[in-house]
Amino acid sequence: MSLTSLLSHWRADPTIGGNFAAWETIPERQATFVPFPEKINGNLLQAVKGTGIKALYTHQKEAWDLIQSGRHAALATDTASGKTLAYNLPVLDFLLNSSEGRALYLFPTKALAQDQLSVIQDLLTKISDQSLPIAPATYDGDTSQSARASIRKKSRLIISNPDMLHIGILPRHTAWSDFFGGLRYIVIDEMHIYRGVFGSHVANVIRRLKRVARFYGSEPQFILTSATIGNPTELAQGLIEEPVMLIDEDASARGAKHFIIYNPPLIDVELGLRASMINESVRIAEDLLSYDLQTILFGRTRRTVEVMLKYLRPSLSPTLLESGHPKAIRAYRSGYLPEHRREIEHGLRNGDVRMVVATTALELGIDIGGMEATVQAGYPGTIAGTWQQAGRAGRGKDDSLSLLVASPSPSDQYLARNPDYFFGRNPEHALINPNNLLILLKHIQCAAFEIPFGSNESFGDLSPTQVTEILSILHESGVLHKSKDQFFWMGDKYPSAEISLRSASAHPIILQDQSNANRTIGEIDGEAAPWIVHPGALYLHEAESFLVEELDLENHRALLNPVEVDYFTRPRRETEIQVLEIREDQNILGGSKAHGELAVITQVSGYHLIRWDSHEKLGFRELDLPPNKLITAGYWLALSEEMVAQLRDEGLWRGDRNYYGANWDKQRRAALERDQRICQVCGVKQGSVSHHVHHKMPFKAFDSYLDANRIENLLTVCPACHQKVESAVRMRSGLSGLAFALGHLAPLLLMCDTRDLGVHSDPQSTITEGLPVVVVYEMIPAGIGFSQRLFECHNELIDNARQLIQGCACQDGCPSCVGPGGEDGSGGKVETLAIIERLT
Repeated sequence: MSLTSLLSHWRADPTIGGNFAAWETIPERQATFVPFPEKINGNLLQAVKGTGIKALYTHQKEAWDLIQSGRHAALATDTASGKTLAYNLPVLDFLLNSSEGRALYLFPTKALAQDQLSVIQDLLTKISDQSLPIAPATYDGDTSQSARASIRKKSRLIISNPDMLHIGILPRHTAWSDFFGGLRYIVIDEMHIYRGVFGSHVANVIRRLKRVARFYGSEPQFILTSATIGNPTELAQGLIEEPVMLIDEDASARGAKHFIIYNPPLIDVELGLRASMINESVRIAEDLLSYDLQTILFGRTRRTVEVMLKYLRPSLSPTLLESGHPKAIRAYRSGYLPEHRREIEHGLRNGDVRMVVATTALELGIDIGGMEATVQAGYPGTIAGTWQQAGRAGRGKDDSLSLLVASPSPSDQYLARNPDYFFGRNPEHALINPNNLLILLKHIQCAAFEIPFGSNESFGDLSPTQVTEILSILHESGVLHKSKDQFFWMGDKYPSAEISLRSASAHPIILQDQSNANRTIGEIDGEAAPWIVHPGALYLHEAESFLVEELDLENHRALLNPVEVDYFTRPRRETEIQVLEIREDQNILGGSKAHGELAVITQVSGYHLIRWDSHEKLGFRELDLPPNKLITAGYWLALSEEMVAQLRDEGLWRGDRNYYGANWDKQRRAALERDQRICQVCGVKQGSVSHHVHHKMPFKAFDSYLDANRIENLLTVCPACHQKVESAVRMRSGLSGLAFALGHLAPLLLMCDTRDLGVHSDPQSTITEGLPVVVVYEMIPAGIGFSQRLFECHNELIDNARQLIQGCACQDGCPSCVGPGGEDGSGGKVETLAIIERLT
């Protein structure tokens, strides 16, 4: 059965087609071919033709010409458009014609590096003339110590990652003298990954790489590739600090792509409750399975992935089981062992795996063959990320499907009701700032260890004068030693060993199956362990349930046993922010601003046991786990008592905690008795934990508590449904709207990624003696200077927020300004503007 047949079936089925909020069809595109270049190595040409490629796409030929001219190139074309061949062709041609030539490929993950190695090795095996062996090899943390010396000596094409380059290659460049002396090409694949703090670090690593290459007499040429982002040229030039020519006219063939936004149906119109995103995603996936359309089902978290896999496994048809495909549905996420992931990738390529349920781990360009459909269980968070996932479906001229299932979250619902916001906007920009002082200082030290600095030396786009100022500071602090006109590293250890390029994370936790001789089944980040594998947690692996018996943080392991249970667990996390040091504070119009050192404390205090089928809460278990403390830097803005009083008098302040009035206890009991203590949403009877009573119309929407507490405005709900209802109809305060706007605008001023920052708002904060506060804090230990910068540009930040919100065409809040309200809630736009007006 075909995709066309399934789409026709869905159109005719009102329970599915009736929930399509948008259906856009991107028309098919015919390929444009040109002959291979005349001067290409003959052996390479025959090898490429042996793979079935008879000609080049025009963008591949454009890349060849650009690279042959010696200019730096960036390719930003669609997934499966042949970007790999576009850079492999000129690089391999050079290496096959030059015995001294060398090339370096950098990938963001080891999996991508291994995938690329296989592609190159398969191609080279088709070349009979091996008189100039290339000996491609990966060189990363998984490379054995015994193999490293041989690779350095023999391999002329090294495939690695920025982390290994930073810590394992550049500090030991003397062992790579031949390699750096002949280095001609550097390929940076998936460059859109290098943004924010990570990208700023990587840009400095590239500065050091170019400096070491110059030391050995080479000036390498860069080739970069990217997914669809808003600023590929800007990002490429920011990473390598050289002029870059962009190739973004895709000439590859593409079938028509159907992009559908699916909004789960309302199951309670009055309360705005919708059917489960997970259940609806599974329902859609089951149809794709029954029509035998190979599919990726994306989940935003690994728990969601495992839950959906558990629901899908019973959907395997007898035909698939009888044909020897009992694992036709697999999960793919971080935490799986490398050999496990390779097995799944192979199954996707040969067709044995018909559906894979995956996290963003499959967004990147790992070769998994031709998918016919993608389903996204929830909006990935960015337009660029959404198109990146959607691009995994569609190979060649066949039609493909990408379907986004909206979650109940306000952002997803806004997109479902306003699809033009998604289809009509350009993807977001990837931003970096390699000259952030704290990042820069670290890499100046690394560079000084690698090669002493001269007094008239530049570093990236920093002038010799600027570099000398930094070197002098490090000299005065005893980090560097100055002799004549040179600065030398003084430490016993090389500094790169102490610097992580990525957001800091704890030691990984190894997951061991006690029932099988402590066999390792996976690993997770140490910082995530307390809420994923806490004692008593149900951990899902390939749809099999494991009960966590012990979490041994000291020895970095968790012990698990397989179990058959009808529930899953959900941790309860509590977060607290403490001020450790105020570095600067200042009174401002309408309040005060400050920046300093913060402790962000997160602790898992217990977990709920929740039944699979009904989501009924079966109980709660307390835990005594150590808190996770992040010592970082933050900027915060406190509103004055006078401002809050003015807003309250004008009816523009909704940050006070609810007092439900003198008759609340009586009305609450009456509602429970009327509904016989049965949840009016899911039908669950009250157990050991009392049901809640919910206001159908928000309490704060009424002038009188007597009107708000009328029995007809009250409804009995279980705690789980109450949480869903509140998220659907909550009323946003102006304070949370301000936090939303500042949290999204701060990265633009700082040129970082939104994930580099955390945002917190509290209408009665302990850090400001009960005053309302908005805190923007850095997500890495000690911070990197963003908070001080926000303090300094406070006025610009607030003014930008005012322009953003006033210029937004929405009526009362949306994801483009103060954040969306609930299905029937208030967005808080007027209240947010009232606060901003009093701050400017």
